[in-house]
Amino acid sequence: MSGEERRQQLLDVARSLFAEKGFDGASVEEIAHRANVSKPVVYEHFGGKEGVYAVVVDREMHYLLTSMTSALAEEAHPRLLLERAAVSLLDYVEGSADGFRILVRASPVASATGTFSSLLNDIARQVEDILGRQFSSRGYDPKLAALYSQALVGMVALTGQWWLDSRKPKKEEVAAHLVNLSWNGLHHLESKPTLRESHP
Repeated sequence: MSGEERRQQLLDVARSLFAEKGFDGASVEEIAHRANVSKPVVYEHFGGKEGVYAVVVDREMHYLLTSMTSALAEEAHPRLLLERAAVSLLDYVEGSADGFRILVRASPVASATGTFSSLLNDIARQVEDILGRQFSSRGYDPKLAALYSQALVGMVALTGQWWLDSRKPKKEEVAAHLVNLSWNGLHHLESKPTLRESHP
């Protein structure tokens, strides 16, 4: 096995182990054992558990962000962009379940800090730009686009986290329902919403 092949093997083994046990539950000993190598081989390639974990997380972040960015890159009707974004995230959950588990475990969707939260914020900024243009053209306050983009991205991410284990209904149906809720909600936005009850 070449050095690069060995490195890839260790990353694959570590990715599976981190998804199964989390960072704290995994060890260099177990990575080495599952890869059928000695511990020094792991240290030689990554310097330790923190090093291999950082590479695994970085690769997953890059993969998901690239996928989401390309889904939102082309000009299209806003409803289609919502659809593409929802399908893109669910594609990632379906095809990279271990990677999604690692990202969510390292930094839950609802967390204000961490790698996954920063990735969701990057995606939300792209959605904010799209919503801002739409808000301006329809007479809504474009400053509120940030709030709505966080709500939309959070909704899709939390649903993805739920769907990771349930896998029902089918991916396309989940995406269709996400788009239905978000698009029809956006379509009927009040320009100055108020609460129906007064709250002290």
